[in-house]
Amino acid sequence: MLELSDLRHRIDQIDSQIFDLFQERMQCAADVAEYKRGTGKPVYDAARERANIAKASSEVSPELSSYAAVIESVLMEASREAQYRRLGRQSDVATIIDAAVCSAPDAFPPQAFVACQGVEGAYSQLATDRLFRRANIAYFETWDGVFNAVERGVCRFGVLPIENSTAGSVNRVYDLMMQHDFHIVRTCRLKIDHNLLVKPGTQKSDVHIVYSHQQAINQCSNFLATIPNLRVHVTENTAIAAQMVADSDRSDVAALASASAAELYGLEVAQRNVQDQQNNYTRFACIAKDLTIYPGADRSTLMVVLKHEPGSLYRVLARFAALDINLVKLESRPIPDREFDFMFYFDVECPAASPEFKTLMNSLTDVCEEFRYLGSYSEVI
Repeated sequence: MLELSDLRHRIDQIDSQIFDLFQERMQCAADVAEYKRGTGKPVYDAARERANIAKASSEVSPELSSYAAVIESVLMEASREAQYRRLGRQSDVATIIDAAVCSAPDAFPPQAFVACQGVEGAYSQLATDRLFRRANIAYFETWDGVFNAVERGVCRFGVLPIENSTAGSVNRVYDLMMQHDFHIVRTCRLKIDHNLLVKPGTQKSDVHIVYSHQQAINQCSNFLATIPNLRVHVTENTAIAAQMVADSDRSDVAALASASAAELYGLEVAQRNVQDQQNNYTRFACIAKDLTIYPGADRSTLMVVLKHEPGSLYRVLARFAALDINLVKLESRPIPDREFDFMFYFDVECPAASPEFKTLMNSLTDVCEEFRYLGSYSEVI
């Protein structure tokens, strides 16, 4: 029996041969690119790639067939990317991003007319104050109203919650993303501290009704369980809940909302920081109608619909790995009126002006049924 060191040495020799052949293969890919330059043929040939992957699977033993398919898929992808680079061709999305990077403003605007959902004292308003030094805020009843205000040019920007560190993604906002035309231009993280707000003189033991947004209710479920005979009512917004308590003629009502909402509506804080997890943050997106990439943009959001076939998601993820691009979020949402079709949302960490990001934008259209770029931005922490 051979020693382990001998076996490893043999593996290293085989790997060297593989990489010599890989380099030879990539040179052939360069020659193919030159041929396609002269003939105008497209780089991507879906039928050939499918045939090559099937052939690779059939040429090895059954237990190795899936690995062979993966290897062939990666080889075809590397060949395609090399051809794109050599030909200098790029997708429409990459061209649009290049133009936005070249025309980027010097800095993010310190003041603007901004759309938010809710009323004064809402967490969206607090997030807006994090994003802008001076913002003129227009309040809308629904998140859909915020999207519409931006899409129609009523407000230059809109601020929307998209994710909470304990309750997860705000699904309704993600669903609305499919319906509206917008771009993300910045995000921020806001520490969320829910408080039990009551009328002056009301004690926690007096409370029998609590108003708040569903997310806040979910985030405070353990605390709410400590209040006997409690009825919980869902509102559109935590600040609206505070406003309802202030306007109520009852003394047994309370709201889960921010401390700033207590000051605004003349309420008292019966108990502070009642959320289940003290490390409770919500991520907000600042949206605009037109694509603008501000300096320092190192995150991007993509919307993708994939084919119903084995390996479709892998082929997208493989591109991130091959380009050393970090995937920081993957979310899927069902597409209305399309049975078992899902929209995938990717948040990736990569400078918008980097060659790796351009390569990614050039290649995704080949492996996606639908692809939409939602913008590149930096995040305020």
